[in-house]
Amino acid sequence: MVEPAPRHPAPPFHRRLFVTTSVDKMRDEAPAVLRRALRARDLIAVGLGTMIGGGIFTTIGPGVKLAGPAIIVAFVVAGLASLFAALSYAELGAMVPIAGSAYTYAYATLGQLIAWIIGFALLFEYGISAAPVAQQFSSAFQSVLRTVGIHLPAWAQTSNFVFHGAWYDVSRWDFAHSQYDVVGALFVILLSVLLCIGIRETATTNNIFVVLKISALVVFVAFGITLFHAQNLTPFAPLGWGSLQPFSGGGGAGIIPAAALVFFSYIGFDTATTTAEECRRPQRDVPVGVIGALLIGTVIYCITAVVLVGIVPWQKVDQSAALASAIAPLHNWFASGAITVGVIAGTTSVALASLLGQTRIFFVMARDRMLPPFVARVNPRFKTPALMTMITGVGVAMLTLIVPLNDLLNLVNIGTLSAFIVVCAGVIYLRYKRPDIPRPFRSPFVPVFPSLGILLSLVLVVFGLSTRTLVWFLGCLVVGLVIYFCYGFRKSRPWEPLFPQDHKAA
Repeated sequence: MVEPAPRHPAPPFHRRLFVTTSVDKMRDEAPAVLRRALRARDLIAVGLGTMIGGGIFTTIGPGVKLAGPAIIVAFVVAGLASLFAALSYAELGAMVPIAGSAYTYAYATLGQLIAWIIGFALLFEYGISAAPVAQQFSSAFQSVLRTVGIHLPAWAQTSNFVFHGAWYDVSRWDFAHSQYDVVGALFVILLSVLLCIGIRETATTNNIFVVLKISALVVFVAFGITLFHAQNLTPFAPLGWGSLQPFSGGGGAGIIPAAALVFFSYIGFDTATTTAEECRRPQRDVPVGVIGALLIGTVIYCITAVVLVGIVPWQKVDQSAALASAIAPLHNWFASGAITVGVIAGTTSVALASLLGQTRIFFVMARDRMLPPFVARVNPRFKTPALMTMITGVGVAMLTLIVPLNDLLNLVNIGTLSAFIVVCAGVIYLRYKRPDIPRPFRSPFVPVFPSLGILLSLVLVVFGLSTRTLVWFLGCLVVGLVIYFCYGFRKSRPWEPLFPQDHKAA
C-alpha cells in the first residue's frame, strides 16, 4: 500500500516564481541508476553525431553570402561561444544527472519561472530545429529526383508563405502565390510515426551515421582541392564584422551575423553532457568528450569552408546546395553521390534526434506538473509518448511546409543561445551559493569562462540577429508564459517530494 505524500503549504507568490527543486533531492530521489559504460571517445562520437549533419549542409551557403571567405572566422566565433557553454553544461550535467537538459539545470539553480522560460526556449533548440534540417533533406532528395527526370511543381519545392501586410490579418494571406515544402513536411511526419512506433538508435547506428556524414565532407574536400583557386580567398572579409546597431542582423551582412547563423551547426553538442551519469570517469570523460567534439567539429567546418570559397567565388556560392553545386563541374558521380548520401544521412539522424529530444523535454516538464499529464502519456501498445510525439511532429511539419529556411535558423539560434546564457549563469550562481555540492566535473576558470559564454552569446543575439527574430521569439515566449501561469504555476509543487510514489507505508 502506498501512502499519500505529505502536503506542504505553498510559498508566497513572489517566492514561488523562483522556488527551486533541490539539487540534492533531484540526485538522491532519482528513480534509477544507469550503468557507467561510456568512455571519452564514445562522448566524442555522440557529440559529432548530433553536431555534424543538417547544420553544416544547411548554413554554410547562406553563411558565405553574409561573410565571404571570413565565414571561417564566423565558425570559430560560434565555436567559442559553444565551448564556454559546453563546459558549464558539463559541470551541471555531472551535478544533476537527470533528464531535461538546461530546463532541469535551471529548475535546480535559478527557479521555476526561469526553468519554464528555458524549457520553452528548448522548444526552439529541439523541436523547431528539426524543420530547417527537414528542408535541407528535401533539397537533397529533390536533387536525386531530378537526376532521374522527376521535377516537383514549383509551388511544392520550397517553403515561402506569402502574406500582404500584417501576418495576423488572415484576409491578406496569399495561398495561391505561396510555396510549400511538401517533401520536408512529409519527412517530419514519417519520422514522427517512426518515433511513435518505438525506433531505437544504438551506438553502432550512431557511429555509422557519423562515418557517413564525415566521409561526405572528406570527399568534398578531397575532390574540391582539385578545383581550388587561392585568389578566391581575397579579399578575406569583404563585408567586415557587420553593423553594431542592436538587432539589425548585422546590417544584413558581416562576420557576426554569419556567426549567429552558422551557430546552428553546433547545436547538439550538449547531448554528450547529458550522459555524465553513464560515464566511467565523468571528471575526465565529459570534458574530453565535449571539448573533443567541438574542436574536431570546428576544424572540419573551417576546412570545408576554406575549400568551398576556394572553389567558387563567394558571391556565386549556391545557398541551397553549396557543396554539391561547387564540385558539379567535375561531373564525378562518386563525389556527388557521396555528398548527397551524407546530406540525407545527416539530416535524417539529426531530425530524428531533435524530435526525440523534444518529447523528452516535454515528458520531464509534465512529470514536474508544469504541463498537463497527457503530454507524458505513454501509448500502451508502443510504450512511447505517441500522442505528444505526433502533436510535436505535426507542428514541426507545418513550420517546415511554410516558413523560409533563414527565419527558422534564426529562431532556433535565439532559443538555444538563451539556454546557453542561463546555463552559464547557473554555474556562476551555484559556485557561490552552494560551493559544498559535490561536482564530479568542475568547469575551469569560473566565473571567467561562464561569463565569456554569456558575453559571446549576447553578442550573437544582439548584433547578429534581427528585430524580426526577436519579436517572434518574444511573442512565442509571451504565449508560453500565459500557459505557465494558467497551468504550470498552479499545478506544480516543487517544494514537495519529486517522486511521491516512493513514499510507502511503514
